[in-house]
Amino acid sequence: MTNRKWRWIVGMLSGFLVTGSVWAGEGIDSGNTSWILTSTALVLFMTIPGLALFYGGLVRSKNVLSVLIQCFAITGIVSVLWLIVGYSIAFDQGNALVGGLSKVLFSGVLEESMSDSIPESVFALFQLTFAIITPALIIGGFAERMRFSAVLLFSAIWLLVVYAPITHWVWGGGWLGEMGLLDFAGGTVVHITAGVAALVSALVIGNRKGFPETAMPPHNMTMSVIGAGMLWVGWFGFNGGSALAANGDAAMAMLATHISAAAGAMTWMFSEWKRFGKPTVLGTVTGMVAGLGTITPASGFVGPAGALVIGILAGIVCFNATMFIKRVLKIDDSLDVFPVHGVGGALGTLLAGVFASTGLGLFSGQGFADGILSMGGQLSVQAIGVVATVGYTAVATYIVLKLVDLVTGLRVSPDEEIEGLDISSHEERGYVI
Repeated sequence: MTNRKWRWIVGMLSGFLVTGSVWAGEGIDSGNTSWILTSTALVLFMTIPGLALFYGGLVRSKNVLSVLIQCFAITGIVSVLWLIVGYSIAFDQGNALVGGLSKVLFSGVLEESMSDSIPESVFALFQLTFAIITPALIIGGFAERMRFSAVLLFSAIWLLVVYAPITHWVWGGGWLGEMGLLDFAGGTVVHITAGVAALVSALVIGNRKGFPETAMPPHNMTMSVIGAGMLWVGWFGFNGGSALAANGDAAMAMLATHISAAAGAMTWMFSEWKRFGKPTVLGTVTGMVAGLGTITPASGFVGPAGALVIGILAGIVCFNATMFIKRVLKIDDSLDVFPVHGVGGALGTLLAGVFASTGLGLFSGQGFADGILSMGGQLSVQAIGVVATVGYTAVATYIVLKLVDLVTGLRVSPDEEIEGLDISSHEERGYVI
C-alpha cells in the first residue's frame, strides 16, 4: 500500500475519532457526556432501588412499605421541584448565598446549552439525582413514626430551604466555593446536611415507642445487603461522575471510593468483632456506607493511600459515634444517619484538607485549592465549611419541622405506630402470609 493511501486512512480514522469525541461546532465532548449520563443513572440507582432496599430491610416488617414509598415519593416530588425552582436556586448565578431565578422551569436549558463540555441538561439531571438522595437519606432518622404527609411536606420545604442554598454555597458559585472549600462530591452538601437533619428530626419527633428498652432488629438483612451492594456500585457514579468528565480525576475518585469503602467495612467489622465477640452483617455493610460517605468530599483530591487511611478512620470514628448516639445519649436516629453520614461527612471534609497535600509522600493528594498554600490554611477553610453547614442545617431543619408540625402534625398516633405504618398509612402489607 502506498504512503499516500496510508495517510488517507490515518486521516479518516483521526477525523472519525475527533468527531466521535467532540460534536463539531458545538464543543460538546461525547465521551464526557456519555460518562455523566451513565453516572446519572448510577446515582438514581442508589436511591431507587438501592437506598429503598437498604433502609427497607433495616426497619420492622410492619413498616417496610412505608420506607419504600417514602423513597419513591421523594424521588418524584424532588424531581418536580428541581425543575420548577430548585436547580435555579442552586446553580443560577445569584449572589454568594443563593442562586437567582433565571433558570426557573429550566429556562434556557436547551439542546445546545452547555455546562463546560457537556450539555447543561445532563448536568442539571446529574445534580437532580444528588438532590433526590439527600432528603431520602434523612428518612432514616425518623423511620417508623412520621406521618406520610409530613414526610412529603418536610422533604419539599427542606430541599428548597436547606439543600439548594448550601449546594449554591459550595458548587454554584457561592461563598464557600469562593473560599476554596474542597468538597468533591458532597461531604457538606449531601452527607452533613442529611446527617444533621436526621439528628434534629429524631430529637424533635422523639424516640420510637419502646426504644431503647425493646430490641428493634432489622426484619430482612438479605434485603439490606442487596441494597448496600447497590449503594457501593452506584457510588462510583456519585463520586466518579462529580469530576464532570471522563478523565484521570474521575478514575482516581473511583479508586479512592472503592478503597475507602472496603477499608471502612473491614474496620467496622473488626471493631465490632473485638467489642462484642462476633462480626455482624449489619455492622459490615454499615461500615461500608461509612467509608463511602467519608471519602465523598475527598475522593477527587486524595490518592489511594490517603483513601485507605480515610476509610480506616471512618470505620473507627463512625462505629464509636453510633455506639455513643444509641447507647449513651439514647437518641433514636433509627437507621444511624447522623453517626454514619453526618459524622462521616464532617470527618471526610476535614481529612480532605490533610490528604490533598502534595507533601505527604505516599499519602499525597492532588493539592490544595487555588490560592491556598498550606495545610493549616486549607483546614481552616474546611472547618468553616463544616461549622457553617452544621449550624445552618440544624437551625433551618428545626424551623421546617415545627412548621410542618403546625400544618400536618409530625407523628402518627400511638395506635398507628403499634399497628405499623404499612397498614395505618397505606392500607397495604409488605408480606402476605
